[in-house]
Amino acid sequence: MIKQFAYGLAFTSILGLGLTSCQNGTQEKAENQGQEKKEEVEHNPASQTIPEESKDLLGRWDLNVDKNGKQVPSWLEIKLSGFTTLVGYWVGDSGSSRPVSHIKLQDGKFSFAIPPQWEGGNGDFVIEGELAGAEIKGTITSNNGEKYTFTGTKAPYLNRTGEPTWGTAVELFNGKDLTGWKPSNENNKWTVKDGILTNEAAGANLITEQNFEDFKLNLEFKYPEGSNSGVYLRGRYEVQIEDSPKDRHPGNLYFGAIYGFLTPNALVTKGPNEWNNMEITLVGRLVTISINGQTVITKQEIPGITGGALDSKEGEPGPLYIQGDHGPIEFRKITITPAK
Repeated sequence: MIKQFAYGLAFTSILGLGLTSCQNGTQEKAENQGQEKKEEVEHNPASQTIPEESKDLLGRWDLNVDKNGKQVPSWLEIKLSGFTTLVGYWVGDSGSSRPVSHIKLQDGKFSFAIPPQWEGGNGDFVIEGELAGAEIKGTITSNNGEKYTFTGTKAPYLNRTGEPTWGTAVELFNGKDLTGWKPSNENNKWTVKDGILTNEAAGANLITEQNFEDFKLNLEFKYPEGSNSGVYLRGRYEVQIEDSPKDRHPGNLYFGAIYGFLTPNALVTKGPNEWNNMEITLVGRLVTISINGQTVITKQEIPGITGGALDSKEGEPGPLYIQGDHGPIEFRKITITPAK
């Protein structure tokens, strides 16, 4: 009897300890969840405090680079990641946008390094700069040791209020000759044959003599197998036209993309040696692109200039230009409808 009583007492004690442990575990779990929720609030980007030393650097910058006396455009975005880490994107005068994993900031001067892209070679490009009033200035040292200076101003937002009112459509290609257009250099390969604007081989780019701000653009074009071209909006933002395989997953370097920035939701090219239709609407920074009857980009913001831009003056109107220095392409229709 005593032995049974002892067993019962022991069982009751163990049960009590188990319940106490469960209660403590539940309490600790609740406290941990509370701490996790508290941490989530503390890490909320909406309540993020921008460090004083970096606040004037944050944003997008339109750059001018002095390359041996020639002014070429570039672009830089500086962003805050977490509490104090600066990251960003860089666009040179060629190639696509390049991610910057860490921008160092010390004693008011910033610096970062990026590997080469299409330039080739070994070693990194090193960019160093500082604020100069409302602007930035600095140097770019290439991976072969060449050093260039740059200056930069904050890029405009290009916000628009209300929907645009469209004017009268203008045929930029008259079907006869290059009236209204000019080649970018003396290596011009552009001709008109049987009503078709033709770039026979890699040579000069073709630029409109007229500048445009907001507009709708309608293109009909055909490219041969393996070719690469593009259309630059305002002379600064390239819409990629290239022989991308139809079964390739869309990317921001392939057909229909804003080169290096915006990815279309589908690759809807008809392929080489077929006539494709492209409709582009550009209002401020917002672009919509429809290809062969399917909308692939809808009112997405173009962050900045793409490689190959004519300049970095994003607040100004600019020309339309067709890339001719990469490969052959044909156009039978180029119609633009400017906003009033």
